[in-house]
Amino acid sequence: QVQLVESGGGSVQAGGSLRLSCAASGFSYSTYCMGWFRQAPGKEREGVASIDSYGSTSYADSVKGRFTISKDNAKNILYLQLNSLKPDDTDMYYCAADPPGAKWYLSRFSERGYASWGRGTQVTVSS
Repeated sequence: QVQLVESGGGSVQAGGSLRLSCAASGFSYSTYCMGWFRQAPGKEREGVASIDSYGSTSYADSVKGRFTISKDNAKNILYLQLNSLKPDDTDMYYCAADPPGAKWYLSRFSERGYASWGRGTQVTVSS
């Protein structure tokens, strides 16, 4: 059974940094495609960053140059480094996983691109 558990969220001032982690279990982590999403109350879930099984990364324009996604296949952990944080980055952040395939490459920033989700970790950025 796929399990994803996020951690590392918190409250920071604008300009600060955080590193989110997502501990994965129950599946062949190194072969899966992974993503980070965020969602504010009453808004749609937004894809932030993705990484495929080869380590190729993609980012939403809103976070490009500030956020970095990475994965540690030995520890089964997905990371999201958040730098130069802005109040607009305040959201619940979720990690997601899906087996590799054409569907994922077409939908890597869409909820429909992922079958498995964590419960989220809150990031709050104050001005």
